[in-house]
Amino acid sequence: MIQPPITSLTNPRVKAAVRLRDRRERESTGLTIVDGAREILRALDSGVRVETAFLAEDLLRTPDGHAAADRLRHRPTTILASPAVLAKVAFGERSDGIVAIVETPTIGLADLVLPDDPLIVVIEGVEKPGNLGAVLRTADGAGANAVIAADPRTDPFNPNAIRASLGTIFALPVVAATSAETIVWLTERGIRPVAAIVDAPTDYTAADLRGPLAIVLGSEADGLSPTWRDPRVTPIAIPMHGIADSLNVSIAAAIVLYEAVRQRNVSTDRGH
Repeated sequence: MIQPPITSLTNPRVKAAVRLRDRRERESTGLTIVDGAREILRALDSGVRVETAFLAEDLLRTPDGHAAADRLRHRPTTILASPAVLAKVAFGERSDGIVAIVETPTIGLADLVLPDDPLIVVIEGVEKPGNLGAVLRTADGAGANAVIAADPRTDPFNPNAIRASLGTIFALPVVAATSAETIVWLTERGIRPVAAIVDAPTDYTAADLRGPLAIVLGSEADGLSPTWRDPRVTPIAIPMHGIADSLNVSIAAAIVLYEAVRQRNVSTDRGH
């Protein structure tokens, strides 16, 4: 029997979903909000467990929205909801007619399985979820093998980070660790950390970005901590020719990542 849509904003399932806007609630429950259809599809493709889905049939307008609804509609954990309820549980302003509450993927450094020649992104102390999500989207586009959030000031699976990543956060491993743990883990595995530091003597284009590599980037406010001024870490600079002394972290990530990809491709071509 098809249940009528939930219309009450005080329904316990609705209130539980709304509480997930708070980081402490997300961390204590191990759940987070995914409120874009494309993002939900990518979460489903990665095998993430959906705890609850809220579906407002009247708001389904996009192909991705219909596709996500088709995959979730007949699950017992899917709840029909009024547009007002969907607006209440959604984290963002745009609605695709469906919102999912999912189990947050949790893996540690020890769980990472990497190829022989890995390309990793380390992003330290980033506070804005949108920037973190943008870096994840860039890392996915460049074919990076993992992203490590070092000493993060926001949880990696913040709903805004998921949205800014366009769901690519579910397509590659994302690990949270301290910066000190990350340096030790990288060096023990022969993965060379290369850190973007404003006053570094070597431009990123002159640095060797081939081989097992971790590109390390700092926060939008403070840059990298002193932890990364370590003899095991190679400092590189992105030249700044205007009055600003740094770039947005997601732009810096794109510049250095794609230079690494270029160098690695050239190296592979020559190898043939």
